[in-house]
Amino acid sequence: MSHLRLFLLLDPSRESRQPDSPETSLIQVVLKPGHSLLDWIRLTKSGQDLTGLRGRLIEVTEDELKKHNTKKDCWTCIRGMVYNLSAYMDFHPGGEEELMRAAGIDSTDLFDEVHRWVNYESMLKECLVGRMAVKPSPALQAQTEKTESTHLNGLSAPSSLRPEPLSAPLPAKDHRPRYDWFQTDGTVNIVVYTKRKIPSAGCAVVDLQDDNLRVEMLLGRMSYLLYWRLSSRVQDHVDVQTAHSVGKVQLCLRKSVKEKWTQLGQPLEHHDTFIQCKDRGLFYRECVLLSKTDVTHNTQLLRLQLPRGSRMQVPVGRHVYLKMSVQGTDVVKPYTAVDQMLIPPSQSGAEVGSDMHLMIKVYPDGVLTPHIANLPVGASLSVGGPEGSFTQRVLRDVTHLYMLAAGTGFTPMARLIRLALQDFTVIRKMKLMFFNRQERDVLWQSQLDELCTKEERFEVQYVLSEPADSWTGRRGRIDACMLQNFLERPENSKCLVCVCGPAGFTESAVQLVRQLDFSEEELHVFQG
Repeated sequence: MSHLRLFLLLDPSRESRQPDSPETSLIQVVLKPGHSLLDWIRLTKSGQDLTGLRGRLIEVTEDELKKHNTKKDCWTCIRGMVYNLSAYMDFHPGGEEELMRAAGIDSTDLFDEVHRWVNYESMLKECLVGRMAVKPSPALQAQTEKTESTHLNGLSAPSSLRPEPLSAPLPAKDHRPRYDWFQTDGTVNIVVYTKRKIPSAGCAVVDLQDDNLRVEMLLGRMSYLLYWRLSSRVQDHVDVQTAHSVGKVQLCLRKSVKEKWTQLGQPLEHHDTFIQCKDRGLFYRECVLLSKTDVTHNTQLLRLQLPRGSRMQVPVGRHVYLKMSVQGTDVVKPYTAVDQMLIPPSQSGAEVGSDMHLMIKVYPDGVLTPHIANLPVGASLSVGGPEGSFTQRVLRDVTHLYMLAAGTGFTPMARLIRLALQDFTVIRKMKLMFFNRQERDVLWQSQLDELCTKEERFEVQYVLSEPADSWTGRRGRIDACMLQNFLERPENSKCLVCVCGPAGFTESAVQLVRQLDFSEEELHVFQG
């Protein structure tokens, strides 16, 4: 079974990141009346005992956890904390069968495969049984002694929750990034040497909050973090300059008082660490909604402004997380960052890294998107990340780039197209097959058509499952016949097929691509 269907734990709504394809997701079920997310939130606030322990919190041994493996008595462990999922069975969008995969086991890895971003602590806080009685390894114990304890629902979290995971294997020591700093009377300058070529779009995520400076470099699948409490106050603005070809990033901070610093600051948790991105905890900052622009009848382009002390250079193919409180419960969803338009203007007034754009489809009965759609300009939104597995290394030596997208699965393709046209001249042909229900659902259709006329390397084919009688293009759903004609293999070519859409569409597309003898190295699936 593929990772897409392996586990769908606690999906906070039936809104998918790419949900508007003509395909139906294979991992969703129709919930009974009265079993929506909002109904679950009401149940958790009713005062009903959802753990069966009458409010007690206990330590759970591995043997004890294994005993609770039935629908009416289903316990699972996520990151050292044990939850009773029995009451949640009928509320789970993935169905009982998918949820039962977690019964009686540590399901952290299953959970992380698809939905690491889900705020399960908030969703299941009334289902908390206790913590696992597991002794941390000596190496991990030594690290946790340096950290402050955290608490969840009044219970001290186990040691394994406190630090970020130790990631292995790490690259060779010579390839580890390093940093240096220097100062003038009025400025502090931090220089990061990544020791590798970095994307033209940048890779730095900088957050200056009060006197704390957090700098994260997203280097392929790895994350390099610098984190200080600064020695003295600085102005709430950070300049970021990037030398892409040599892999150098320089930050400039302006001192509030002209004085000499004896040190840059006091290192904070996880300072100067180099680990895999998937093991780095999410960091949120409060952004301001600057504008909302209609893209289609039910899709909006949001422009968000980061705080003055933040700069976010989101690499191509990465997504961020929006977090909002719905009836007292945090709901988190991933969305892929896009550019303001598919074809870049000659000049842009926005400072690079100071704002971002998200393309979001609004569902009238959704849990999160109606709240986002109703936000007034000037409102705040919590934005976490960025995160994602795509790296530009997969484009190396590619001559033919093929993209299969359904609905808002187009969003990662938008920046990928722009990147390929601007930075990868070796790519001789790039083709997009774009699946939707109706023509009015097609995102940025006029821009895609304009790009086809301007750029001979680019081609787009639209496929509609519910077209009007006047539609003259392709009809139907994804199948082997249309892909066989679409995915050409010219002599001496190197191909890459990128896929993004709802789970059902993605699973079908991947299966069909593999049947056409494309290797794993020639296939990339965007997942949120």
